Amino acid sequence: MSHLLPLVVALPVLGAAIPFVFGRRFPTSSRRVTALVLLGQVGLAGAIVATVATAGAQAYVVGGLPATVGIGLLADELSSLFVLFIAVAAATLYVTVRTDASGPTDALWLLFVAGVTGIAVTADVFNLYVFLEIAGLAAYALVATRRGPRAALAALHYLLVGTVGATFYLLGVGYLYVATGTLRMADLGPELANVGYGSPLVLTAFALIALGLSVKIALFPLHAWKPDAYAAAETDVAALLATLGSTVPGYALVRLTFDVFTVDFLDAVAIVQGALVTAGLVSVVVGGYLTIRQSNVRRLLSYSSVLQFGLVVVGIGLATPAAVTAALILVLANGVAKGGLFVAAGLYEREFGAYTVSEYAGLARERPVLAGAVTVGFTSLVGLPPTVGFAGKWYLAVAAMEVGDWVVAAVVLLSTLLSLAYAARIVERLYLSSAPSDGPVAADGGMDTHRSRRAVAVTVLAAVATIALGLGSTALAEWFAPVVEGWV
Repeated sequence: MSHLLPLVVALPVLGAAIPFVFGRRFPTSSRRVTALVLLGQVGLAGAIVATVATAGAQAYVVGGLPATVGIGLLADELSSLFVLFIAVAAATLYVTVRTDASGPTDALWLLFVAGVTGIAVTADVFNLYVFLEIAGLAAYALVATRRGPRAALAALHYLLVGTVGATFYLLGVGYLYVATGTLRMADLGPELANVGYGSPLVLTAFALIALGLSVKIALFPLHAWKPDAYAAAETDVAALLATLGSTVPGYALVRLTFDVFTVDFLDAVAIVQGALVTAGLVSVVVGGYLTIRQSNVRRLLSYSSVLQFGLVVVGIGLATPAAVTAALILVLANGVAKGGLFVAAGLYEREFGAYTVSEYAGLARERPVLAGAVTVGFTSLVGLPPTVGFAGKWYLAVAAMEVGDWVVAAVVLLSTLLSLAYAARIVERLYLSSAPSDGPVAADGGMDTHRSRRAVAVTVLAAVATIALGLGSTALAEWFAPVVEGWV
């Protein structure tokens, strides 16, 4: 069943040609084809997870070439779950909240899915760069599809910063090749040990790769592109990027740190481990402070990711089984919650002209189900039970106490308080503040359209997922365990 691996990457790439070529002449048919491609992607991803569950990890080399020179793909317990998450998220957002479903933009949507899927299954550090660029270029263009100078400027900013990040990553890959003579992930770990973890080539490679991926996940102080891009993009694009745009690079950072450089590298070079923990802690504190200062809801959600991914990097730096599990759960938790919250923010903008926290006053009475789902999403970001955000923070706190790092434990608690400060503002406005005397002004006349109902449904689905993943966090950790225990 390993032939499913190239298919799960090739399907959206080949599918992108159909809306690109025929989308303008046959828009309805093109949209249906795009939806079918995305649903087919869900089916392939589900089959990959099922195969891994029954037969173990699956590997494939494109073209039947030797593994040392061919394009390798790998699906294990970790990567298969991320492939499924990518497919489900992309398909769900497309069929529920996609607005500008024109031919070229649908092609970009599919290319983005192909890029992030490739990142999840690649077994080669150079091909990870290729997929990173495919996803990045599609993301830049998707942001730019919204008309107006604001979106164009945000897309340009995103492009420039993203290109710099990808360049850092590529330079790191170059140093890896010079040091070891291979780019295959399975071979790099032993080869780096032979070269010596203290080698300037190895240290520089890690620094450049970590720096490049830190740009992609918007770690402080490399975060400035994200609030502009996510605030300027169309709602569907912002939701897609918020769900997957940093989630998959976050997964890649975890994978490369422990699958390529290995925990022995972190143990041997204490300064690297300390730098990761410090960078993560700084991102948590500064990200929380910046989030609290925001009035625009989309920018608030974007800045909150700086805090969330700071926790992920702290988990990587601690490098214990509980800490790595925490990092992986927090990556997923942020993606699920942010997707639903960005969809909700777009719906509030379109129906009530509510862009800022103060403009959310009394909207729970207008949309009680939506407000409830938004509250659950913020509950997960805060890290309260029974959500998956709580599970991630719990594992991280346990890891900090296991190694006796009380500073990390204190910052995990501080992150909850900071998150509560910004989340409580919005929830208080929704439920306890009075609406303006003339009531909220609905851009569509207050009509409950099919698109509005679908937007509410996907926000509720995200809320349900955060609770379901939280209640099933033990099973989730057990699913990750074969990979995590093999690393640390």
